[in-house]
Amino acid sequence: MEKIIKDLLIELGEDPDREGLVKTPERVRRSFEFLTEGYRQDPRALIENSVFSDKHEEMVLVKDIPLYSLCEHHLLPFFGRAHVGYLPNDKIVGISKIARMVDLFARRLQMQERMTNQIADTLMEVLKPKGVAVVIEAEHLCMQMRGVQKRGTSVITSAMLGAFRKRPETRSEFMNLIR
Repeated sequence: MEKIIKDLLIELGEDPDREGLVKTPERVRRSFEFLTEGYRQDPRALIENSVFSDKHEEMVLVKDIPLYSLCEHHLLPFFGRAHVGYLPNDKIVGISKIARMVDLFARRLQMQERMTNQIADTLMEVLKPKGVAVVIEAEHLCMQMRGVQKRGTSVITSAMLGAFRKRPETRSEFMNLIR
């Protein structure tokens, strides 16, 4: 990867041997390894070890989870926050695992729409709850720095499964709680 970055610097018209750029290929490699570490993690294994039996029947919501990801189309960052809720069905998961799962999926080359569904589908598959709701609000630098150049715009995506899709009052409760 470092050779590719060095070649990229040359293609951009830079001198990779210039003092400020000598260590750039190594830094970029380490950065990309961190920003894509989600490929080397199993989301199911992440939460399966933290599932507990419990009769809790009310909504569990973790909101305002910060996220940072890379747009798969331009390799530019997008960032924002995720809100994840579920209705337990005799099983709950450690709440920190929900935030870790958001990070896991964010640390891949992503499309916000797919990431929203991946989080919801994984929780639904592992916990088998009565329902799952995920809303992600993010700003995309590919839209702000280039292309249409519209600063301050945000993209909101949602995935509603089970009771959140079937019962308008459950969906409304979730939406009111994340406001």
